[in-house]
Amino acid sequence: MIEVKNIIKSFEGRTVLKNISAVFENGKTNLIIGRSGSGKTVLIKNIIGLMRPDSGQILYDGRDLTSMGKAELKALRKEMGMLFQGSALFDSMTVLENVMFPLDMFSNDSAKERRKRAEFCLERVNLADAGHLYPSEISGGMMKRAAIARAISLNPQYLFCDEPNSGLDPKTSLVIDDLIHDITVEFNMTTVINTHDMNSVMNIGDNIIFIREGIKEWEGNKEQVITSDNKALNDFIFASDLFRKVKEVEEEELKEGHKGINN
Repeated sequence: MIEVKNIIKSFEGRTVLKNISAVFENGKTNLIIGRSGSGKTVLIKNIIGLMRPDSGQILYDGRDLTSMGKAELKALRKEMGMLFQGSALFDSMTVLENVMFPLDMFSNDSAKERRKRAEFCLERVNLADAGHLYPSEISGGMMKRAAIARAISLNPQYLFCDEPNSGLDPKTSLVIDDLIHDITVEFNMTTVINTHDMNSVMNIGDNIIFIREGIKEWEGNKEQVITSDNKALNDFIFASDLFRKVKEVEEEELKEGHKGINN
């Protein structure tokens, strides 16, 4: 579990994060959503230690990242898995070598054990037959799955995903969403996802935090997001005709349900 307590972060006198608190639970997909410039990327960077907040605490199962030295922070990062927006695979390495990269850097296991672990991770993301291929030889969806395999290779307790569906078609995006959710539950990880993808919100939003102008404007789950009366959230979620229609249908069904009860 990750607890963010009263985080404040400023740049050149401008406050970007304004007293944000949140809890990201184990075994759940925790989504951070908001418009560009809302502060969600800065929040993620503070949570993983790439930035230090001006004040507040970031607790990893009770361990305060904000008070850690370099050695402690390095040790904590071994417990983290990262899924970057562009997959960030090394072009000069095969898929298997990419997955083995963090194992070769941080694991004390033998070469045989490291390879076995990498092969298991590729099998888990349905890429068992693609280990010999290079990133240029596989599709965008396969690259994203390979990046997930690499992110979980060290068996992390915490998984961070930055726009995991960026550049993917809707069908492949659903596959990636389901894979991230299934792995989160299977390994009981604390997964934090920074996303603009409203399909992800509706598909795997176990816990959703909406950031607006550096403030935590709203928090809830995928069921509650549809019926929220928060205007700023509704303006963001229902910007497209599709999601506006979804809300209208939900409201109509709710009215019909009330009629049935009254009758």
